[in-house]
Amino acid sequence: METNPSSSKTDRKTVERNRRNQMKALYSELGSHLPHQSTKEVMSLPDQLHEAANYIKKLQIKLEKMTDKKAKLMGLQRLNIRGSVGKEMEFKVPVLEIHEIGSAIEVVLITGLDNQLMFKETLRLLHEEGAEVVNASYYALDDRVFHSIHTKVEDSALVSATSKISMRLKKFFNQANAM
Repeated sequence: METNPSSSKTDRKTVERNRRNQMKALYSELGSHLPHQSTKEVMSLPDQLHEAANYIKKLQIKLEKMTDKKAKLMGLQRLNIRGSVGKEMEFKVPVLEIHEIGSAIEVVLITGLDNQLMFKETLRLLHEEGAEVVNASYYALDDRVFHSIHTKVEDSALVSATSKISMRLKKFFNQANAM
């Protein structure tokens, strides 16, 4: 069985030409995903690859910042510690945030799915102190529940009333976490 050397050489040339055309198309597609430069000059291939790598890094940083901002806006408080193996472990403790805004108090409570009693007790305590609950909502995400309670305090001694409510909520929260 004899093979024609010129036929084999032609096949290799065809395969190589197809590979180059495919790579050219892929580089072109990569370049089309990059933000357009103001100059009309054509960038060399290594420059295109360098630009693509930098752009991807910038996008990763932007994604991390936006993820952090989203978590912050949702009231997500994570306590991270490095374990002995170097892995990051997340502790799931209830979190309480109290924001006093004039005659209003906003309470953000983050609990686990198994700890809904804290939400009920927080509402009870607010009612006992004479705070009117204007809005209460929750959002469940994975094994956490984010509660948001907006109240209005109608008391002549407004500053002392909101401070007293805040102190009672913090005291209740600390006692509940100590158990």
